[in-house]
Amino acid sequence: MESSRSLEHVLSMQGGEDDASYAKNAYGPAVALALSKPMLTSAIHSIKLIKGSSSHLKIADLGCAVGDNTFSTVDTVVEVLQQKLALIDGGVEPDLELEVFFSDLPSNDFNMLFRSLAERVNGSSRKYFAAGVPGSFYKRLFPKEELHVVVTMSALQWLSQIPEKVMEKGSKTWNKGSVWIEGAKKEVLEAYAEQADKDLVEFLKCRKEEIVVGGVLFMLMGGRPAGSASQFGDPDSSLKHPFTTLMDQAWQDLVDEGLIEEDKRDGFNIPVYNRSTEDIAAAIDRCGGFKIEKMENLSIADYMNGKQEEFMKDPDSYGQTRANYAQAGLGPVVQAYLGPDLTRKLFKRYAIRAAADKEILNKNCFYHMIAVSAIRI
Repeated sequence: MESSRSLEHVLSMQGGEDDASYAKNAYGPAVALALSKPMLTSAIHSIKLIKGSSSHLKIADLGCAVGDNTFSTVDTVVEVLQQKLALIDGGVEPDLELEVFFSDLPSNDFNMLFRSLAERVNGSSRKYFAAGVPGSFYKRLFPKEELHVVVTMSALQWLSQIPEKVMEKGSKTWNKGSVWIEGAKKEVLEAYAEQADKDLVEFLKCRKEEIVVGGVLFMLMGGRPAGSASQFGDPDSSLKHPFTTLMDQAWQDLVDEGLIEEDKRDGFNIPVYNRSTEDIAAAIDRCGGFKIEKMENLSIADYMNGKQEEFMKDPDSYGQTRANYAQAGLGPVVQAYLGPDLTRKLFKRYAIRAAADKEILNKNCFYHMIAVSAIRI
């Protein structure tokens, strides 16, 4: 895989509405969103608005993807803003116009996003004006001091590129034999950490330009426990995460069956890094321009915890469910690398591996998400 800019042309969640689509498999982010909603609500209430001066407010959802989670986030922001302004104006419903920008990489399924939006507002009064803004959130997307609320939900763990060091064949940082970094050599982890730090600082610098003083930046991203070298913090979660053991096994199956060469497998790396709260605080401090209001590490139970008995009776269903979850996040970028035929074969082998692994099925696991609310100062 090319390390770099081509990623933003192929990286997206799986579009559409079939069983492997992101819209049908975003249950983890949905739980994280629900847990972080009180914190998001509090953050919006902290915006400094003056009576009579805020009739037109602008909201941006960066890395919006598709599905119910996207609209749920925006609905929360809109409702809380309306409540806040009503209080400022003495309980009178404000004459407020809200503009919402849905932004993601050009490869995102914007067609589905706006079809879904049209269905939601059909027959009811529109709460906001909507627009799409394609582009990477690691670059400027809006004019200076344009936005009042910026949210990014379950997106910032995706990097702008694979670290170039990781692609240097034969080097200490070469991630040979694996497609992700859990359990990787120290040098590989350091290369990813360096890229993740650079990316977050660039993201913050761009938002510092775009958000008005007193505005809110709310970030929810994949995280890891403080002080943990593991991306998860416990071995059971590492085993069951869609990017780790089963994924490596499925790629190895393609190699063993002669469908791809080892070099082809070794050239693919998943551009994800789970930061710690310390990583995030350090980047915000280095960038300047923001004051952290609150930061929490949320523990998210896997959707399939507690369903082991059901799936033991139908292991093939379990395998396909796990494969759909993996494909929802990785399908487009894998297909851009392998093509559609080999991509189907990869996820079929993933499903077979998952169905056969009773040990993994019986383990509960928890993923970490970090929620951060910050005020532009």
